[in-house]
Amino acid sequence: MRPAVLRPLRHAALVALASIMTLPMAATAAPSAAEQPATPRRLAIAIHGGAGVIAREQLGADGGAAYRQGLEAALDAGYAVLEAGGSSLDAVTTAVRLLEDNPLFNAGRGAVLAHDGRAYLDASIMSGKDLSAGAVTGVTTVRHPIDLARRVMQDSPHVMLSGEGAEEFAGLKGLERVPNDWFITPTRRQQLDRVLQGRSAPRNELQGLGTVGAVAVDARGDVAAATSTGGMTNKRWGRIGDAPIIGAGTYANNASCAVSATGHGEYFIRSVVAHDICALVEYKGWSLERAAKEVVQGKLVQRGGEGGIIAVDPQGNLVLEFNSPGMFRGLRDSSGRRKVGIYED
Repeated sequence: MRPAVLRPLRHAALVALASIMTLPMAATAAPSAAEQPATPRRLAIAIHGGAGVIAREQLGADGGAAYRQGLEAALDAGYAVLEAGGSSLDAVTTAVRLLEDNPLFNAGRGAVLAHDGRAYLDASIMSGKDLSAGAVTGVTTVRHPIDLARRVMQDSPHVMLSGEGAEEFAGLKGLERVPNDWFITPTRRQQLDRVLQGRSAPRNELQGLGTVGAVAVDARGDVAAATSTGGMTNKRWGRIGDAPIIGAGTYANNASCAVSATGHGEYFIRSVVAHDICALVEYKGWSLERAAKEVVQGKLVQRGGEGGIIAVDPQGNLVLEFNSPGMFRGLRDSSGRRKVGIYED
């Protein structure tokens, strides 16, 4: 995707976000010392676009400029929600929706293809405020799986819906539907063909194990996490990875942190990666950085797992940790930090 294609997407997102919320006007009388508002919390958001083997030559001569611009557009749109006083749930939903529409990333349009040549989509979302969560798996016609996951969380008594049932629920809620072919790009079709012909192993394909996700903390100190993916290239038999599984690929709790993961899902499921990081913070009192490093660089590596995580705590501390050669990622907070990256740069 050329940068020129991304500009309308970014503009449309930011225009829509401008009307989300109007901040209240300040009182005319100065408050007394006892009435002075508490120090504003640090706003923070992080996003990822997948982790794995990312060969520099596969990014093109410009070093992946289109990927970086796609990350920036999603990052800025999510942060605009927080800056306008919106919730962390709205921020992560906004960021992930943009990444789902960006064919460069393995989620929504541009998702990798299963053995039968179709796209099967998974997503999950969780609120740290009350531990509410929603997830979907095996979705084939819902344009934004993250919207469906959020509807499951908010409008149903369940946490996870799958396949035809998830599609039926999407219809009842009036979510946008598209033909499965809408998700399929020539790049993903060629990628699957190479794998089926034995000319390329899935793990060596750019984004073959990719996922997109976002974590955020808002002005109220509420954290949230969201994750969306097309899974693994050439997956079969209804395989489900960690992305839609609460505690493995997504977790959020105001008592600790919010985490979204990306990588080889089977290892993240076995290690319950997202929850394990938050548990180390909550029960052992570890810093978010120490907990993430212990799980991603320690436990996962020892078990043969490859990938990474993004995480944020209620104080606005951000951690982006990965043990793979690269991870598409970005962060922004109210201290002025704003950065996107692919490798250890």
